[in-house]
Amino acid sequence: MSWTRKILRVDLSKGSCTSEPLNMEWAKLYLGQRGLASKYLSEEVDPKCDALGPDNKMIMATGPLTGTMASTGGRYSVICKSPLTGAIACSNSGGFFGAELKFAGWDMIIFEGKSDKPVYLLIQDDKAELRSADGLWGKSAWETDDILHQTHQDPQLRVACVGRTAEHGCLYSAVMNDKHRAAGRSGVGTVMASKNLKAVAVRGTGGIGNINDAEAFMAATNDGKAVLAENAVTGQGLPAYGTQVLMNVINGIGGLPARNMRDVGFEGAENISAEAMVEPRKSDGKPNLTTNGACFGCTIACGRISTVDPTHFSVKDKPQYQGASGGLEYEAAWALGADTGVDDLDALTYINFLCNEDGMDPITYGATVAAAMEMFEDGTIGTKETGGIELKFGSAEAFVALTEQFVTGEGFAKDLGLGSKQLCDKYKRPELSMTVKGQEFPAYDPRGIQGIGLAYATSNRGACHLRGYTIASEVLGIPVKTEMNDTDGKAELVKAFQDATALVDSAGLCVFTTFAWGMDNIAPQVDAACEGDWSVENCLEAGERIWNMERLFNEAAGFTADDDKLPKRLLEEVIKHGPTEGQVNRLGEMLPKYYEARGWTADGKIPDATRQRLSL
Repeated sequence: MSWTRKILRVDLSKGSCTSEPLNMEWAKLYLGQRGLASKYLSEEVDPKCDALGPDNKMIMATGPLTGTMASTGGRYSVICKSPLTGAIACSNSGGFFGAELKFAGWDMIIFEGKSDKPVYLLIQDDKAELRSADGLWGKSAWETDDILHQTHQDPQLRVACVGRTAEHGCLYSAVMNDKHRAAGRSGVGTVMASKNLKAVAVRGTGGIGNINDAEAFMAATNDGKAVLAENAVTGQGLPAYGTQVLMNVINGIGGLPARNMRDVGFEGAENISAEAMVEPRKSDGKPNLTTNGACFGCTIACGRISTVDPTHFSVKDKPQYQGASGGLEYEAAWALGADTGVDDLDALTYINFLCNEDGMDPITYGATVAAAMEMFEDGTIGTKETGGIELKFGSAEAFVALTEQFVTGEGFAKDLGLGSKQLCDKYKRPELSMTVKGQEFPAYDPRGIQGIGLAYATSNRGACHLRGYTIASEVLGIPVKTEMNDTDGKAELVKAFQDATALVDSAGLCVFTTFAWGMDNIAPQVDAACEGDWSVENCLEAGERIWNMERLFNEAAGFTADDDKLPKRLLEEVIKHGPTEGQVNRLGEMLPKYYEARGWTADGKIPDATRQRLSL
């Protein structure tokens, strides 16, 4: 059966922790993690509620394959209504926290209400209690993790917590676990802090002993691992270079945005690429990349562990940042680097350390700083607003100084903490916010790559590459090659990627497996682990059901087809040079076909027939 069949409900207002049975009827429709937790959220939370009010709920959820021997089966998600977008939020994280929660015997934790004082939740197998976090409030995520380990004297304890930016109300704060893994997007950490919940510390000793068909599961997972090992991306590229392998690739094909997406193509891309990370520095003869790392149960090991040159200006007098820690992944390197015009690898690594230390989404943070830089350069804001910082594109010194100030939550940090949409609205330059539904774009320009533009526009959580990674097909040719600048067939391609990803997220697996795995590799693992019929067809239908359910939540929250759009810059301002010169995104050609492929009305609504077909 693979589910523990148990959820923990934590009423923060009452200070109570209660066990209750998992709704198995829902589990058989929505599987787990993203899907199942979103179902609970949809049933229990008014979509129009204040995201930072006590009526919003926050759910930490595992999937049925979390904690198992399935490769990458270490994922968990945090689900709530987003304070950044007002839409449904589901942010996925790796590391070891998710598996530990499963070992403790819980499929998910539902947090409701708000504590009248700072608390943390301690889980030791089936025992759960809220404890005072007075000594933790005001501490960074790194400090919180260290203090809890010192307090409980258990090296196997796994901690998920928020940093100071969440406490200050930054709308895109993350939930950090294992110090440098993150449920990073959409402000789920901000919701956690709004409830006066500082951390969740888990120790589980039960393991996983409830696989439906253990022999079939072992065979299916072993087959899956062999496929990952033999694939060029999951067996060679990602272990050696991580996601940063994409920096030079995307720049080379004319898809890398730069300077608040004003330009496409970044002249400094090579300096912040995966290749640069492994090149020994002239200063100390050591590379930025110290080693790679893996999350629980992962046979890919794409994680980056980096060290900054101790003589670099950013860390010269700061020994606490001179050791090895979580390094740059592609999205962070782009947002903190190309989007701000900064190509100083060690400076970006240090800024990434600060993002991990205090829990802010580096994609939204970098993109918000980029919008601020454009406003600074055109005179909309000046040093009066920025606290004396000359916030120009390409200035590593200015970016470092700004980030060090950001964790205070004061002055211009308060503006930056709004995200780029509200920041640009405040200064009456809304056209400079590169967002969909209020969430900032990741590292692929939709003018040069058409399908990803449609995926951004229709994403249920705002602009996101992980809600339909058509880059796999349009750039890498996985599972089939489609032409970047063609719009034909992109509606069906986006739908297929979105549905499949919803299922992968709900199973407890990492989406990076899909560089090698198709649903014919994934479904046998789910089917062997879980009771019921989880054929390829049923898995894809579950993914489609989850996508439509999220859409219904957003509709009830007030979103319409008018929100399935891209900024004017990407629809009207052509790429100025490079392989994709002259292109804009042609969303208008693709969106009607997408609605049709989904079985929706011409105005993007879900009709009764589609609801009935998907048992919604």
